[in-house]
Amino acid sequence: MSEDEEYSDEELSEIRRRRYSDLQRSAMEEQRQVEARRQYESQKQAALKLIMTPEARQRLTNIRMVKPEFADQVEMQLIQLAQSGRVKLPITDDQLKEALGRLQSSRKEIRIRRA
Repeated sequence: MSEDEEYSDEELSEIRRRRYSDLQRSAMEEQRQVEARRQYESQKQAALKLIMTPEARQRLTNIRMVKPEFADQVEMQLIQLAQSGRVKLPITDDQLKEALGRLQSSRKEIRIRRA
């Protein structure tokens, strides 16, 4: 006896209806998350446009291509500094270079040497 024969047509219809409903809910939740992420990124980019010169934003974009996590970290730190008023606006490319130099020197590098 196959699995389909064990269930009545009504039971199969109910199972399919529940599964379809679950898939719809999952798709809607995923869509909400994508929209929230898009809105967050849009707000973040608008804030960066206000607090950074175009040259500094371009440098950060270049860094993002190589180290996306590091670029996210730098962006959040810059936004926090600007919101707290601890940095003179707009942040220039030279100021960004100095900040990046301080951040890089504070990070420990692990190098593996082969003998």
